[in-house]
Amino acid sequence: MTDKDQKEQKQAEQDTISVRKGEELNLPRLENFLREKIEGLDDSPLEIRQFPTGASNLTYLLRIGNWEAVLRRPPLGPVAPKAHDMGREYKILSKLHPVFPLAPKPYLFSDNEEIIGSPFYLMERRCGIVLDSEFPKPYTPTREICHQISQAMVDRLVELHSIDYEAAGLNEIGFPEGFMKRQVTGWIARYERAKTDEIEGVEELKKWMIDHLPVSPHPTVIHYDYKLNNVMFDYNDLSKMVGIFDWEMATIGDPLADLGCALSYWTQDDDPDALKYWMGKHSITLLPGFMSREQFIEAYAKKSGRDVSQIHFYLTFAYFKLAVIVQQIYYRWKKGQTEDERFANFGDRARSLMIRAWELSQSAR
Repeated sequence: MTDKDQKEQKQAEQDTISVRKGEELNLPRLENFLREKIEGLDDSPLEIRQFPTGASNLTYLLRIGNWEAVLRRPPLGPVAPKAHDMGREYKILSKLHPVFPLAPKPYLFSDNEEIIGSPFYLMERRCGIVLDSEFPKPYTPTREICHQISQAMVDRLVELHSIDYEAAGLNEIGFPEGFMKRQVTGWIARYERAKTDEIEGVEELKKWMIDHLPVSPHPTVIHYDYKLNNVMFDYNDLSKMVGIFDWEMATIGDPLADLGCALSYWTQDDDPDALKYWMGKHSITLLPGFMSREQFIEAYAKKSGRDVSQIHFYLTFAYFKLAVIVQQIYYRWKKGQTEDERFANFGDRARSLMIRAWELSQSAR
């Protein structure tokens, strides 16, 4: 094994955990499937580890000898209609990877649920650093590197939004006409299906969003879940991005909705604690040197040339949408559809995000 292989294997052990109880894959069936579909595998047994982050789709690292791949499958239990479509995500990556190499290369898709109990797809493994609540050792954050990471996040988002989606054959993954109206009404409907408790101000918030729909700019490819722990940076240069993951919500739509989504994850030091710690831990964007949300918006506007004067609406909606996503996860936990105790307090987190969205809608008046 080369030094590079050893470094990557050590990183894999740090980035992954043993598969959580109740989330195991059928190892014999999966190994037989891999040996039928993939050429050149040696006689080493299949090893499976799990990526611990993420509260939606389940992601695993597969290894047979020197061969590695990442497997993505839907969460356990019933899921929202049209959500967690592995075939769609595989199709997006197949079209997107050739024109936007930060999107991982997909290997294969299977809708045979007899293998692991659900549809799934395999994609290439990327190696690097994923930043979330702290810098891993031995990296020391400086104002300069924090600013560079911020700029990289802006630049790659603008780059994604500049792709000629028609030339890339991505037309069929979305319907840009009327995008924001469908988004607002659709996420309101999702909330109603997943509601467990009454939250003050929600009715006013829903009406405000419907009454203040903006006119969208020209549509683009959007990731729609763009945040630091969905991207990966180079081991040796934390200003260089080497991968962007979790494309399940990608579509053709309003690029400012994508910007608003990114900003809803981008906390800053003067935010209320309920917002800074809604996932139970702070984000590294609180550290000195990271752009504020206002600076992120300005940098995006300068780089893209887009009018961002209506960003207040998009950020308000983004907090609402994020609250609904968290509420859907909490609903599955409360109904016993998942036993993952990480989700036990997601009801409080959904409430905090919903209140934030309501406060923004009120301040707009």
